[in-house]
Amino acid sequence: MGGDMNLAIIEKEGLRLFVAEILRQKNTVVGVKDQSAVSSIPGDSGFYTYAPINSPEELTLSFDVTLIPPKKYLLPAYEQLLTFNLSPGSIKADVPKEELIVFGVHPYDIIAINQMDKVFSTVPQDNHYLERRKRTTIIGIDPVKVAPRAFWSSMGADTVASGFDLMLTDIGQCYVVDVGSKKGASLLKMAPRTREAAPAEVKERDKVRAGARKRCDANRLSFSYLELPSLLDGKEEHVIWEEKSHLCFSCGTCNLVCPTCYCFDVRDDVSIDLKKGSRYRTWDGCLLSDFAQVAGGGNFRGHRADRYRHRFYRKGQFIYRRFGDIACVGCGRCSAQCPSDIADPVAVFNRLKEGI
Repeated sequence: MGGDMNLAIIEKEGLRLFVAEILRQKNTVVGVKDQSAVSSIPGDSGFYTYAPINSPEELTLSFDVTLIPPKKYLLPAYEQLLTFNLSPGSIKADVPKEELIVFGVHPYDIIAINQMDKVFSTVPQDNHYLERRKRTTIIGIDPVKVAPRAFWSSMGADTVASGFDLMLTDIGQCYVVDVGSKKGASLLKMAPRTREAAPAEVKERDKVRAGARKRCDANRLSFSYLELPSLLDGKEEHVIWEEKSHLCFSCGTCNLVCPTCYCFDVRDDVSIDLKKGSRYRTWDGCLLSDFAQVAGGGNFRGHRADRYRHRFYRKGQFIYRRFGDIACVGCGRCSAQCPSDIADPVAVFNRLKEGI
């Protein structure tokens, strides 16, 4: 690739060769895999997960939504933080050192990662997360397929301006590539036969994005998402919290699949002779019954209705007040995976807006 190009073109075959070259240079690459063949759900038409790939043929780019968001590579479900023993100065932090390329991240998930960047950069900074983030290259792709429960278009998450190194848009015979960083520009030099995007190709990219946005509008909020913080004022006693929470299993699935949930629990694992040990963290979730339990048996949110309400207030108001972000990007994972079908933010927020 010659010169500086903020918007480039790469042919379909060129992209395959690009991925092959990245892999040939011994880079660790995570991409979206179609796992429909192993799905146990009758009639399931798509089951997508992020997983390591070893060849371009394993990579799927025409997916609607993955089961678990790519945040699992920045904030692992289980992560050892440090080890220790009885010797003075023996504490050793397990600082992440692996370089990683995540291929095929939709705009809404990039926005979620941007939110986590802000959270974990706040003092006291989370060095484990920030080190992983620094060592991670994100190659995004605009969605063409839209999941049935997705509503990212009404959450302002249909496109993203930052947080990626490269962003691809499939316009038919080729991809328009938005170069988002110096790291992305350097990586793109490995791709064969790239060129600068022509004005007509940029227009086609915008047309593709508009088409996906329109398809996503089939499921949407009935109002601007920017109204959410004020909408939730005074709704703490609304009947919906008790009504819906009666069906809640407190399983925490909605927390586990959410790209903006970042709560974790920290524990120490000590050897039986008490001479050495490790400290680790695991994902936690505010819908779990013991999430707000403290010493002595007290529980600040012991009732399901309190936990259920907290989740929606966190998404629509609490995080906004602290960080300025609405902590829902409209991916639809929570509503799609909830066994009781009570996690859908669209249904809950629209009902609050209607005042019924």
